[in-house]
Amino acid sequence: MILFPAIDLKEGQCVRLAQGDMSRATIFNDDPAEQAHAFERQGFEYLHVVDLDGAFAGAPRNADAVEAILQALTIPVQLGGGIREMRTIARWLEKGVARVIIGTAAVKDPALVREAARLYPGRIAVGIDAKDGVVAVEGWAHTTRISALDLGRGFEDAGVAAIIYTDIARDGVLKGLNIEATLALANALTIPVIASGGLASLEDIARLTQPDCARLAGAITGRALYDGRLDPAQALALLRQARRPAPASS
Repeated sequence: MILFPAIDLKEGQCVRLAQGDMSRATIFNDDPAEQAHAFERQGFEYLHVVDLDGAFAGAPRNADAVEAILQALTIPVQLGGGIREMRTIARWLEKGVARVIIGTAAVKDPALVREAARLYPGRIAVGIDAKDGVVAVEGWAHTTRISALDLGRGFEDAGVAAIIYTDIARDGVLKGLNIEATLALANALTIPVIASGGLASLEDIARLTQPDCARLAGAITGRALYDGRLDPAQALALLRQARRPAPASS
């Protein structure tokens, strides 16, 4: 179970949105690279970055900030937002992104996902962002008629490294993860699933350590870290403790 701290980029700044609404952005740091380095110092092992402007525009819009983050870190970075062409995928992977996340293009151009996963094994993830179980695209501005489960099933044989499942209704509003929906997706697929949207407290971390969540590959946290509601040291210690094997019985 990996806990991913999130950096969402808007106009070169670290922000958090409420339910994907760009008009409800709170700025938390003007220096994304410094924020990324702070997360690494706190002990996080993997960083989650989203180019919000890119998600709406359909192409990268915060490249300078992403490159500064990559230069500041030694831990791996997964990146999403506006990644809809093979040349964009190739460029980010060449620049040092460990894994790219394909969201809108996974709906509109599933062949792109398949080809990218073939060319770059282990480095392609699919972002499934859902409202009431139905996939939303283009920065969550448009809702499709495709269920999250059907979209996930469509990539079962594609070699996708992970699915990041976000409950849009919970994202940025600290209501807690939608464990039920996330587990339903994870249990229906062989692709590892990462939970996103709503993680609010140490209680949510404790929930992730329960046996039924063993199928999950990780979870993403954003606003709770920035607001100070989630203590990084306590959260990471709880996850490390859960990883330890139980002592053998005599």
